[in-house]
Amino acid sequence: MTTGKLYLIPVPLGQTPAAAVLPQSVVARAQRLTHYVAENAKTARAFLKSLPMELPLQQIDIRELSEHTPASALPKLLAPALAGADLGLISEAGCPAIADPGAALVALAHQQGVQVVPLVGPSSILLALMGSGLSGQSFAFHGYLPSDTPEREKRLLELEKDSRQQQRTQIFIETPYRNRQMLESLLGKCAPSTRICLAVDLTLASEQIITRAVSEWRRQPLPDISRRPTVFLLQS
Repeated sequence: MTTGKLYLIPVPLGQTPAAAVLPQSVVARAQRLTHYVAENAKTARAFLKSLPMELPLQQIDIRELSEHTPASALPKLLAPALAGADLGLISEAGCPAIADPGAALVALAHQQGVQVVPLVGPSSILLALMGSGLSGQSFAFHGYLPSDTPEREKRLLELEKDSRQQQRTQIFIETPYRNRQMLESLLGKCAPSTRICLAVDLTLASEQIITRAVSEWRRQPLPDISRRPTVFLLQS
């Protein structure tokens, strides 16, 4: 039996209309699918309702894949594609499978011979890098750094040293309510010449992308980034 395809469908990063950040071809593909895997079914339904779908939402099969989903449950999630139906994978925000549990489903699709089709849409990591003015030739994404302050600051110094030696941009994120603590650690521990970029509320009307050397950050009022989705970038 011919398998279906696994479409990786990006979603907006916040309360932005899909048409503002997704090509029409991506929206059209998403509207036609009847099987989905999502990190959260409720937010997935809200996204699909906004498109809107060709079929009533009650007829769309949405199954959840979170960080707590055991590996043993993945075959059931991929089952529609193995049975011949096209399957959509969506994240909570941005591109699926990037800093997202959907990567496990993509890996299984490759193992099972299901064609994987990534579609174009917003990635907070790449948008932040594009807008930062830091090196786009060599960069690394580290996800979340330690929440414990001493461990976080130790890790930041390691990333700064690696950036200096390899001429590499370091990219990481933080839980929004700890953004201020992350910024304070950066400004307290990094060298004055190290450049720090804050990419805040990407694609939203309140978007801010600011790159300054640590010495400059220390001399100016800090932006309010508390509870606002922020990507941090560092280059020494």
